[in-house]
Formats: sequence, structure tokens, C-alpha cells
Amino acid sequence: MIALPRYRSQIAQSLHYFARPHERVRRQPLRCEAAWRGDELGDATRYRDVLDEAEADEILAAVRHARALGRPTGELRERDFPLPTLARKIDRYRRAIRHGLGFQLVSGVPVDRMSEQDAELFFWCFGLHLGIPGAQNPAGELLGHVRDTGAPPDGTVRQYRTREHIDFHCDLADVVGLLCLETAASGGRSRIASSVTAYNTLLAERPDLVERLYQPFLMDTKGEGGVPYIPIVPCAHAADELRTFWHIGYFRSVARLAGAPPIDQRAQAVIDFYDEAMNAPGAALEMDFAAGDIQLLSNHTIVHARTGYEDAPASERKRHLLRLWLSLPEQLSLPLRLRKELSRARVLGTLISGRIAHKLR
Repeated sequence: MIALPRYRSQIAQSLHYFARPHERVRRQPLRCEAAWRGDELGDATRYRDVLDEAEADEILAAVRHARALGRPTGELRERDFPLPTLARKIDRYRRAIRHGLGFQLVSGVPVDRMSEQDAELFFWCFGLHLGIPGAQNPAGELLGHVRDTGAPPDGTVRQYRTREHIDFHCDLADVVGLLCLETAASGGRSRIASSVTAYNTLLAERPDLVERLYQPFLMDTKGEGGVPYIPIVPCAHAADELRTFWHIGYFRSVARLAGAPPIDQRAQAVIDFYDEAMNAPGAALEMDFAAGDIQLLSNHTIVHARTGYEDAPASERKRHLLRLWLSLPEQLSLPLRLRKELSRARVLGTLISGRIAHKLR
């Protein structure tokens, strides 16, 4: 039995994420729990779990235990962060992400009783219980800090480093997790929508465009990986499951890059349609983060967005989220052909491109 890695490189994680099985273009609507509308979800207890005081104490005890081991965070294993009660809940969260609505919210993490370093330790080890963390950029950043860095919102940096509005998109991992440490003075509302519902809407209203989702779109990389843009195939469908990668903002901004080919008319029509469908009244579920909230999203069936925000002036209390990208354990059984690609990827040393992802399908 091959031991699972503690974490993955960006290339290895991207290869895993894009190793989506594909059989045929889906031309019938999908009827599944992941095909939801925000205005139809009803009671939040369906998707939000509020931790009680005993569970909060269990987290704090696990932090103390892991600290006492004296090892670097990156060398810790799941067993080094004991969660005898919460581990069973985390299994339930995983099932909800993979086989249910596609997302899970958790409230009540006691970040008010942790230092920032302890919060980082907790969230990293929480990720180890849920899946395998992976790098979020070519620099190998494993635990991201989502906050305004003061970078100008001029399209030259990834948007999470600014306080500007972010359009609906996915990240390059099975799951993205966010832990809120501090909220903004105003704005910063999270919005999530079902990419399965968007697909069903396109199928009903513009079936002539559906096939275009199974052909490459160019995506702006913001210069990461040494290439200006890469081709990405948005959709893969097999065994009655649809997996979608989507990034409205970066699919659009590629048109501003020197040397990039223009967006073809059918691709532009799909981008515009998805933008309208995901932003239609009632389509998305909107929420404000509170300190101690965790949001876990499938990047195969969910798209997420954020409204712009303002931090309080001259204050140390700035909006601050920790971010994890995770591969799910049940999706780790890659065929030999993909394992060979992973070995070759170490030599390539560049961002995984949509050309490789398309070949692996």
C-alpha cells in the first residue's frame, strides 16, 4: 500500500483535479442534490453545523497536543491532532461535499481563544483530517492568507490579494476551505452557486451552446507559472456526474493579454450566459462570515464569489481568512497512466495546462 503524502505540489494537485472521468456530452438535465438554488435550500441546519463548547474544547486540546510535539506544522500527520468526536463529523462533511449539496458550513471554531499561529495549526490539521492539502501557487504556498495586501486592483495580481469584487469561479483543487479570523468593516459577503444548476439552465435555454463547455477556454494565469494563459476544458461528465471548472473573471480577462487570441463567439456566449444564470435572483446562497466560521466547497459542483469590502481605517483588525486547497482521499486512486504523468510533471516545472488535462480525460 502506497503511503499518502502529507501535502501535494501545485502540479500534482492540478493533475489530480483535472483527472476527471469523461464519457460523453451530457444533453439531459442532472437530477441530484448538488443541483440546487439558493432560494430553495430552506433551513440552514441542512448545511451548517454549529460546534458546541465540548467540541471547541476538543479543538483547543488538540492544538496544545500538536504544539507539545515540537514538530514543524508541515510534518504533522492526522494522528498528531486527535479529534475523537469531531473526526466523525468531518467524515460527514466530506460526504456532503462529495455526494450531497457540494458544500458544508461550520460555525463555532474558538479562534477568539487562539493566537493566529494556533489558528493556522488548527486549520492545517483540520485539513489533514478532511483530505490532502496542496499548494495554491507556484511558490508552494500551502496555507493561504486571504486579505487585502494593498496591491492595486489593476488585474496584475490574483484577486484574493485585494479587496475588490470577485466573480464566480472555482479553484484548482477538489475542495477549497476558508476559516474566518476577522471580518471586514463592511462588505466581503460570500456568494456560492451550483454549477450543476447553471449547466441545467444552459441546457434548457441554450442547448446549442452545451457542447462548447467540453472544449478548451483560455484562462488568465495572472503571470503565475511563467505563462500568461492556459487552456482549460470546463466540463467533464461520466456516470451521471458533472464536474465543472469555471472562472468567469479570468476567462474574460485573458482577452486583455498581449498575444492572446480573441475569445470566440460561442465561448463568449457561454461566459455571458453563465454570468447571468449564476447572478440571477435566488440562484446563489449568500452569507456573511463571522469569526470562527469555516466554509468548505467542492470545486467540481460549486462556484464561489465575493463582494468587494472595506476594512476599518487605521485598524489592525482587517478582514482575514485562512485558505486550504484539498484533494479528497476517496478520489486518490489514479490509474498508472496518471501516476507516470505526475512523475514527468516534476521535470516540467510549469503550471499544469488544460492541454494535459484534456489529454488525461
